[in-house]
Amino acid sequence: MSALQASLAVIGGSGFYSLLDEAREVHVSTPYGEPSDAVLVGRVGDRDVAFLPRHGRDHRYPPHRINYRANLWALHSIGVRQIIAPCAVGSLRPELGPGSLVIPDQLVDRTSGRQQTYYDSGAAHVPFADPYCSQGREVVVAASRREGMPVTDGGTMVVVEGPRFSTRAESQWYAAQGWSVVNMTGLPEAVLARELAMCYTAVALVTDLDAGLDSASAVNQSEVFDVFAKNTDRLRSIVLNALADLPADRTCPCRESLDGIAVARDAVPS
Repeated sequence: MSALQASLAVIGGSGFYSLLDEAREVHVSTPYGEPSDAVLVGRVGDRDVAFLPRHGRDHRYPPHRINYRANLWALHSIGVRQIIAPCAVGSLRPELGPGSLVIPDQLVDRTSGRQQTYYDSGAAHVPFADPYCSQGREVVVAASRREGMPVTDGGTMVVVEGPRFSTRAESQWYAAQGWSVVNMTGLPEAVLARELAMCYTAVALVTDLDAGLDSASAVNQSEVFDVFAKNTDRLRSIVLNALADLPADRTCPCRESLDGIAVARDAVPS
């Protein structure tokens, strides 16, 4: 276990490679290999906060090659119990234009082949009906409104395998199901956090209209990065304010996720 500890963490996505000033690096080894990068630990107000760039600081890991199990294990092992996870998403709804913020309350898994559990033996069935932390969502929504940023409270994020973007037919199908946004990294990140009884809150920044909505053109990587960059300062402010407002004592169901699952206890890092 590292001497540096933090109870809060941010996992940053595309275009969100730094957060904390004067942070110290923590190198954490895990049974699942190395995390995407060194964990950075710094202060937000009077609280210690960890930051981990999901793709690595140089964006070297595409969505399907991220070592999600190592990332979540590393954070848990230094004491993290609450996570805020900014991410870039495409919009499946015309009213959610680029620059909009969505705090989803549901997700759908359309990935394939990703390792998304720590429990490779024994019967460990972790509840996941509500994949995001209710307390965390409330805090982030409130912080967004104080910042004056348009925010949608609730919605379904569908996570696709990537690294390619969706076809128009796929995008239209997702929209027809009533889903709100599409992303490539939200799973298995959220479910691994739940398996470790950690609180996880996704903060989805809309960077583009997905292919099913935009018949005149197609989404491209430079467009996604450009929109994210233009909104990074506001998103950083929202995340920092939310970190300061997260309750020190958790009362949400996330903390009880492993209750009654004896086999799961053995898989949780100390």
